Amino acid sequence: MFFSKNINVEHDTTDATAKETVLRLSAGVIHQIDILFPVNANREVYVKLMDGGYQLFPTNRDDAIRANNTVISSRMFYELIPGRNIITVRPWNVHAADDFLISVNIGILPRRILQPFSFKELLAAALGMEEPAGD
Repeated sequence: MFFSKNINVEHDTTDATAKETVLRLSAGVIHQIDILFPVNANREVYVKLMDGGYQLFPTNRDDAIRANNTVISSRMFYELIPGRNIITVRPWNVHAADDFLISVNIGILPRRILQPFSFKELLAAALGMEEPAGD
């Protein structure tokens, strides 16, 4: 599955005044995040993705992603479970006059697709052992 949200980031905002956008995603594993920054953003648009109080992207808590006319893309393996599958996008724009549109794209797949075998199954296969019935 691929989730996409276009977000208008109003001008003259800061991290403290950022207008958050809530993304209600399906349960599964986030395997990719893409953030599309517009032309003329001049690195004045900042973006953080949060899972509750945890900063998911970028992973360094004291910073944010910023760019100009490019896509910032990251591979990851971050599991969302039912009931805890909401990601918050926190963008702000320090430009004095212009609003900008960013696009946030998130790829989610079931764990079984991304990780078809458990560690126990892989170990059993590597050792040439059959896995006990019922496991």
